[in-house]
Amino acid sequence: MSELKAAADIKVGDRLLGWAASEEVRVRGASGGLVTAVLASALETGLVDRVLILKKVSEFEAYPVFTSDVKEVLESAGSMHSVPVNLARYLKPETCSGKIALPAKPCDARAVVERAKRNALSPEDTYVIGLNCGGTMHPEKVRRMLETVYRLGPEEIAGEEIVKGKLVFFTKDGKEHAIPIDDLEADGLGRRDSCRYCQVKIPTNADLACGNWGVSGDLAGRGTFVEVMTEKGVELLRNAVSAGFAEVMQADEKSISVREKVNKVMLRMSEKRKAEVFSPIENGEERFEYFRKELENCIHCVACKAVCPVCTCGEDSKCTAYSSLADSYKMSLFHMVRFLHLSDSCIGCGQCEDVCPAEIPLTRLYQRFAVPVQKEYRYLPGMSDRTPPFFALKPEDNEDNEGGGCSCR
Repeated sequence: MSELKAAADIKVGDRLLGWAASEEVRVRGASGGLVTAVLASALETGLVDRVLILKKVSEFEAYPVFTSDVKEVLESAGSMHSVPVNLARYLKPETCSGKIALPAKPCDARAVVERAKRNALSPEDTYVIGLNCGGTMHPEKVRRMLETVYRLGPEEIAGEEIVKGKLVFFTKDGKEHAIPIDDLEADGLGRRDSCRYCQVKIPTNADLACGNWGVSGDLAGRGTFVEVMTEKGVELLRNAVSAGFAEVMQADEKSISVREKVNKVMLRMSEKRKAEVFSPIENGEERFEYFRKELENCIHCVACKAVCPVCTCGEDSKCTAYSSLADSYKMSLFHMVRFLHLSDSCIGCGQCEDVCPAEIPLTRLYQRFAVPVQKEYRYLPGMSDRTPPFFALKPEDNEDNEGGGCSCR
């Protein structure tokens, strides 16, 4: 094993393996508890004023809370693949006083970036610890999956994790129950559909990018691969090591290579699923009828707008001002305005679809508008501080001079 890295030697670009110094946190937390240790140390030392976490009720239920209690942060340790909440939505001007840290899936981190562009938060005062993500799951589907496939009751579950393409449930009797995700999804179970075609798996847009991909050997299941992305990431990790909350060492070339290979495999799977879901509808009349049919059951409850982590309009918004239940249009004007409004900034997180009482596949509909626009402007929302295309005052402001662009081409 390599020597431990001193706090002062940590810098942007480092690729490290780390874990919580406390054995209790290592056991409670996923992959050695490094993320929990970093969050707890940031609060303990005063680096941040509050932490935004998911407070657990069970393995299938949790709710977001802002806390300044280190104990509460430690109790939040562990994976929550069955609670697909986008924490960024809770970062608002009225909640963002002081410095805040939060764990974030790639879609959460992308939403944080987009909300910062809309002045909903201060990027300088927001510390984002990114979590690799192969996908999250609906709690209702997980319960059904447990009963029909795993032959387990929800009350038997002590924890869960996604390991090497398998969904593993740990039961309170100390046993592990693993089934390949591909087999589950063939039966309509497993990950949320928006996760299956998501184009960002490693949150390189966060201050730290953390996960278990690339961790093997003696550290498998007991360590976290962490890439330091920003100076704030350096600050977070140095603070955790200096305070005795975490230990890190340099990742070897094998670990780096394995992490990259896993990411490429996940992205290939996403590309395949995206091609299946978004097959072109070339005929204009057929395209109109497709959207009309999908939206015909909309009850205009506005729940999709309420949970959208990119939308920061509040009650005074175009989509609500320009639509009315008294209108007799063939298609919902509320959604038509939102399709256009979000076409350059929709991150495809799936929150709108999760809360829709009419079970409309909203994420697919919004992404059908968004992907062509984002491709045209070579803009992948939430991955840089670049101004969203439709915010630009002049056409030349949309030019991508660095030659980057959307990975969903």
